[in-house]
Amino acid sequence: MTVRRTLVEPNVQPSMRRQCELLGVNRSSLYYEPVVPDAEELALMRRMDKLHLKHPFFGSRMMTQTLKGEGLAVNRKRVQRLMRIMGLESTAPKPNTSKPAPEHAVYPYLLRDMKVSRINQVWAADITYIPMAHGFAYLVAIIDWFSRRVLAWRLSNTMETGFCLEALEKALRHYRRPEIFNTDQGSQFTSDDFTSILLGKDIKVSMDGKGRYIDNIFVERLWRSLKYEEVYLHAYATMKEAREGIRGYFHFFNDERPHQALGYQTPTRFYTGLMGKVA
Repeated sequence: MTVRRTLVEPNVQPSMRRQCELLGVNRSSLYYEPVVPDAEELALMRRMDKLHLKHPFFGSRMMTQTLKGEGLAVNRKRVQRLMRIMGLESTAPKPNTSKPAPEHAVYPYLLRDMKVSRINQVWAADITYIPMAHGFAYLVAIIDWFSRRVLAWRLSNTMETGFCLEALEKALRHYRRPEIFNTDQGSQFTSDDFTSILLGKDIKVSMDGKGRYIDNIFVERLWRSLKYEEVYLHAYATMKEAREGIRGYFHFFNDERPHQALGYQTPTRFYTGLMGKVA
């Protein structure tokens, strides 16, 4: 919507009404300005994010009761609204959680009981909420499951599909395509724009149940490390600061930090060392 809004110009011909009709834009959306949460709400969202990382099985009821127990004035309706904004969902089983929206093409989960034993066998992607001093952003990352290497990432102030497509296209430009690409059932990943790129390159699409963080465990571990070792230590004032901080952390994660599961090699060294052995 942001791109289309920039194409509509007032005080020119044709009229704004006609311009909106041609672009398929609701005219009322031109006058909408997103509401920036106040400091109290941003602090509440930051606390909810920490609770979700610590207790991913918390739904809105448990989240509400925990926050109340900490002396915060919240109700379940407010907590539900903020969880939707932040993209948080309980990992606890719920009725019909695997039932997709009718317009979504959902693919089966292909990794159950599969032994992932080589690089570029499986890539995984996920989106997480990034708190900032005066707002928030969303981060998508794509990793190689076997080496844990972060292959591409993008930061956005909206949950639209575009930033996920940019990350996917970058990863495919710079690395050998994977055999399987695993995500959750978020609308960004089930969109035709996203899945058509994968299918067009003969990549198998795997989707776990929405909220089933255990199925995308390596990305979830990355989020925990990123937030506690970088994001929560800084109050990013701008998107530029956030990008620079996250870029620096991913450089550290990929190129400097040894990982016990990789024989104390860095993800980059492990990934590139194995590259030469792939037929």
